[in-house]
Amino acid sequence: MLPEPNRLHRARDFSVAVRRGRRMGRSDLVVHAVVRDEQDIASTVRGPRFGLIVSKAVGPAVTRHRVARRLRHICTDVIGELPETTDVVIRALPGAATASSADLFVQLRSGLKKLGLLEAPKGPPS
Repeated sequence: MLPEPNRLHRARDFSVAVRRGRRMGRSDLVVHAVVRDEQDIASTVRGPRFGLIVSKAVGPAVTRHRVARRLRHICTDVIGELPETTDVVIRALPGAATASSADLFVQLRSGLKKLGLLEAPKGPPS
């Protein structure tokens, strides 16, 4: 489970990450990432934060919630490897509903690596 301090909640934080951040598309995900400003770093927020966008295009509610749970779990596996001042928004595309967790993990790591936030991609967690 993704810890509460590592989640994006405010619409403003999502907007900043999506509009001002860099974007990297993958087959089932789009990864948006932005480094927070100095004033935000001084706040009580420590560690990278993640936000998820899983629209109705992904599928019905049960499918969307399943995709969101899988993505939150995947985020916990990469949380320690990201800089503390990073906000990441993951937009699930319709293919995420049928993709395996291992594929989503590889796509997320690949997107973060292309954005310069991670080292070489590792395999899915065992």
